[in-house]
Amino acid sequence: MSFHDLADQLMSRSDELAAFSEMDGGITRRYGTPPLKSAMELAAKWMREAGLETEFDAFGNLIGTYAAEEGSAESRPFVIGGHLDSVRDAGRYDGTLGVLSGIATIQHLHNEGKRLPFPVQLIAFADEEGLRYSTLLASRVWAGLPLDDRLEQPDEDGIPLVDAIRAFGGDSDALQHRETPEILGFLETHIEQGPILEQEDLPVGVVSSIVGSERAWITIRGMAGHAGTLPMTMRKDALAAAAEAVLAVEAVGRETEGLVATVGELYVRPGASNVVPGEVRLACEVRHASEETCVQALAEIRTRIQETCERRGTTLVWEPTAGYRGTAMDEGLRARLRDAIAAEGYRPLELTSGAGHDAINIARIAPVSMLFVRCKDGISHNPAESITAADAEAAIRVMVRFLDSLVSS
Repeated sequence: MSFHDLADQLMSRSDELAAFSEMDGGITRRYGTPPLKSAMELAAKWMREAGLETEFDAFGNLIGTYAAEEGSAESRPFVIGGHLDSVRDAGRYDGTLGVLSGIATIQHLHNEGKRLPFPVQLIAFADEEGLRYSTLLASRVWAGLPLDDRLEQPDEDGIPLVDAIRAFGGDSDALQHRETPEILGFLETHIEQGPILEQEDLPVGVVSSIVGSERAWITIRGMAGHAGTLPMTMRKDALAAAAEAVLAVEAVGRETEGLVATVGELYVRPGASNVVPGEVRLACEVRHASEETCVQALAEIRTRIQETCERRGTTLVWEPTAGYRGTAMDEGLRARLRDAIAAEGYRPLELTSGAGHDAINIARIAPVSMLFVRCKDGISHNPAESITAADAEAAIRVMVRFLDSLVSS
């Protein structure tokens, strides 16, 4: 198959994977669900056709291995990764592009009858988005990082992670004894999720770093009461306080250079049109390249919300939750990606990622790199997510050159 054919195949396979969903007319694949399992089994079939041997680990991650050339003494693999879970009502390329471009890259090697002096592994992580449980969970497990108390974390239906793992065919007991894998390095190919490559008229770019994130659950408690009989001057309206809290988050984000601050979830109780809200729970997240800036911003948000609650006669409960730290990509691997892009005739632009990726966890055990692919209008986490076959081909070509460059290292 030519590179052009491999790119066309990638686009077609993206459409096939999009059919596996928990919702009609859109894409939603949470960890542990039948649609995700079906998507991963189909990806496993494609991996085997590309010459990889496949297995599922104790969490349900799909791992394909392309053996090293005969006589090679190097047992440590170079790893390519992506994920097949999704956000709610997702696009069809976030995560899946990393898996499918990896398959296409290894398919090219297989078609050429070429083996490298080291194994190549391709991993389809089973939970990156954290729609059901914690974000970046699958790569955390795979990298042998501690789970702490996450096994008992419930989903919105009260099902703890440990039960979801078992229902997905995994082995929660084995996860507790997983050793840190020894690998040569890691490459993740992903849509940019931003507009820079499109603005620069470039199909691909090199990620220099991933910004960090700090998060908290905020609960504001007031007093529920009858909406028709409770005077305005006597109300302790939790939702009115929460409205100011949301604006405080936005204000800190606007005031701090390079910071983004978001409230993405909000739950009102008791949730009736004729009842003054007695409790509101909301999720706050801040992101910045500097971990110190993230921490300071979240502290400032907490101070402002506390002042609002005191003024309104409500109380604040602040629960910090797991975010992720800013992560620099390995300079050596970045240089090889830049050279591979230049060899394909493109300007090797470097850019930061404002979104989190599995590379964050892998960077704690090995050198990591990321290749960004242009997406239309910079749209992501949205059904309108779009790439072109030409840009997919450019990514595959760069990935092949990148792997070849590792042979001489």
